[in-house]
Amino acid sequence: MTTLRFILGDQLTRTLSALADADPARDVILMAEVVEETTYVPHHKQKIAFVLSAMRHFAQALRAEGFTVHYIALDDAAPCPDFTAALVRAIGAHAPDRVIATEPGEWRVREMMTAWQATLGLPVEIRADDRFYASVDDFRTWAQGKTQYRLEYFYRDLRRRHGILMADGQPVGGQWNFDADNRKPWPKKRSPPRRLRFAPDAITTDVIAFVAQRFPDNFGDLDDFGWPVTRTDARRALDAFIAEALPSFGDHQDAMLRAQPFLYHALLSPALNAGLLTAREVVDAAVAAYARGDAPINAVEGFVRQILGWREYVRGVYWVRMPAYADTNALGADRPLPWFYWSGETKMACVADVVETTRRHAYAHHIQRLMVTGVLGLLWGVRPAALEEWYLAVYADAYEWVELPNVHGMALYADGGVLASKPYAAGGGYINRMSDYCRGCRFDPSKRVGEDACPFTTLYWDFLARNTGALKANVRLAMPYRTLATMAPEDRAAIAARADAIRDGTVAV
Repeated sequence: MTTLRFILGDQLTRTLSALADADPARDVILMAEVVEETTYVPHHKQKIAFVLSAMRHFAQALRAEGFTVHYIALDDAAPCPDFTAALVRAIGAHAPDRVIATEPGEWRVREMMTAWQATLGLPVEIRADDRFYASVDDFRTWAQGKTQYRLEYFYRDLRRRHGILMADGQPVGGQWNFDADNRKPWPKKRSPPRRLRFAPDAITTDVIAFVAQRFPDNFGDLDDFGWPVTRTDARRALDAFIAEALPSFGDHQDAMLRAQPFLYHALLSPALNAGLLTAREVVDAAVAAYARGDAPINAVEGFVRQILGWREYVRGVYWVRMPAYADTNALGADRPLPWFYWSGETKMACVADVVETTRRHAYAHHIQRLMVTGVLGLLWGVRPAALEEWYLAVYADAYEWVELPNVHGMALYADGGVLASKPYAAGGGYINRMSDYCRGCRFDPSKRVGEDACPFTTLYWDFLARNTGALKANVRLAMPYRTLATMAPEDRAAIAARADAIRDGTVAV
């Protein structure tokens, strides 16, 4: 019996369920670079190069094990338009008795997969993706009966269930969450550590040249490509983070520094989301560092919470709530995405820096994404789908299952509080506290109105006023609403007028 095993570009894990019982003597592995996956959003050039190179390296490793790999490349004479076409081509070439795949990460691909058996006339087995701590059914059981989900309780449940940072049934360090210790701004005299990056090898160099030729108008640069594209290099990246950055990660994970994109952040999400690393080995490495005394509990717990907690949580929200989740718009936001998200042409120093970082590296760390580009989209009133497409397009680690809930629920509050307990709205004061962006910026974060008033600050107060009906009852917003209530009517009118001028382009920002 010949089995055709279809491996997707974000499933580059040797222990993947679709490969669990693979036999080199009789199985064929299909991998396909298809047109649809590179064009359904205008992906960053580095995102395309990263995925294609990682796929080609993974195929090479499978061949070295003795597997027959049917590989369809985008630069073949006749590339395939989509996954179904690739599957039809491979079936024609190998006449398998059945097809095995692992469930995909994105809803649209799952819908495609469910039609395969009827379309192909062959048995198609779609196996669960067991690379996560919690299955979709696990999350569905936990979420049953809840109208609002809260990360903290889900995270604690996973900690208990898997015995992670636990001792005698209690959290190590005496508390579940050390987030309060992880909000220090960057020290003025400290230089960021040098981070491990990887020079492109021959395969990656060829892919970069192809992407530059095939996608010349896509967002982003290729010159600074330095992502690990093999399992070996991904492990090196993990080891380097644990040794060199994790010990200080906790203290400064919310800090932002002009022209310094990496700081102590892990830089592992592209490799992790593509499958070159697994969540378990990443968490285990961090916990082992704590056990050895190489990293403090606030750093290790804060990092583990991002992987064991947040990453698992948003995946659960995505699969339990889709497809209707993507269409919710609790605050009625309907404005187009400002062009400076693509061009970086803005006088707002924070936004200009994050967009430039994103252009150069297909990366920005989580606070830059949430509290700069995310918060601005919320305050601006950007239509959720427009900002979600931007995030999905520009980051090397972006796949819809992880990107959509983060932007839709966390950044934009478009789900009305399903995922987060309040909108992450903030004025320029937060950015001023946590970064050096405001030094020398054209705008003053302390001012609400006037020519030099920070757009974040103006739009923040306007956001609260515009959404009073939807948000005033939220207890976590009680303090800013009390402040808003004390403002004179003429001050509120001036804020609203300047906010309108900012959004309409009358005032250049």
